[in-house]
Amino acid sequence: MKLKIHLLLLVCVVSIANSQKKNEVANEFAHELVYKVVHEDTLKLQIYNPTNFKSNKKYPTIVFFFGGGWNGGTIYQFLDQAKYFASRGMISVLVDYRVKNKHGTTPFESVKDAKSAMRFLKTNADEYGINTKKIVASGGSAGGHLAAATTLLSGINEDTDDTSISPKANALVLYNPVIDNSEEGYGYKRIGDRYLEFSPMHNIKKGAPPTIFFLGDKDKLIPVVTAYKFKEKMEEVGSRCEVIIYENQQHGFFNKGKQEGDRCYKETTRAADEFLESLGYIKGKPTI
Repeated sequence: MKLKIHLLLLVCVVSIANSQKKNEVANEFAHELVYKVVHEDTLKLQIYNPTNFKSNKKYPTIVFFFGGGWNGGTIYQFLDQAKYFASRGMISVLVDYRVKNKHGTTPFESVKDAKSAMRFLKTNADEYGINTKKIVASGGSAGGHLAAATTLLSGINEDTDDTSISPKANALVLYNPVIDNSEEGYGYKRIGDRYLEFSPMHNIKKGAPPTIFFLGDKDKLIPVVTAYKFKEKMEEVGSRCEVIIYENQQHGFFNKGKQEGDRCYKETTRAADEFLESLGYIKGKPTI
């Protein structure tokens, strides 16, 4: 009888522990919100608040778009970066968007969703403590394209969006971004002749925001020359653009878990921190 009681207690303890663990995971983010419903697809974003968040303050905000060639990917790709920048006093946002494998969509729908997410955050900025003058768009690969697209592309908007609200960010943090969609770049077979309206490289205008661009010199998708061409075009219109090339690194090198000790994850996060500190978005030395 005692053995049965002890086993029952053990089951209860394990059950409670598992429940607590699930709650901890669920409570990692402050808000999970639906930002858009389109063609029966419900799209969400997650907001991670800074430590000691105060509802009466406005915080600089960084918005992350995952990579995956507009075909797939996970909203949690930049979870570690999001948590880090939340610890540095920023609101961090992870955005889900439509992709081919899950929704049967094209890259154009991905762009529309990215812009819708930025507009949603600006529309609800007062409710969630977002400083609309200090919004950073960030992402990797196709997600880097979306981050740049929110700010550099004037067209490709959802019909239901209020286009009087600008989706533009005030700064860009780009990880091996798909930035050139011409025949010499990436994605041309899917974009075709519409690349002139889709490619960030071909839509750089005066007023483009300060940008940092991370790339590995062994990236088989994004040549190093593309990064420097983008930098040149940005500087031609008077915009700041920093390019950092990492030796012997391939596509996606910045993801945590790519190397022993997560060297490139730490180095890119530290460099992004220093870049944002130089803009006055965060204060003090990096903590990574």
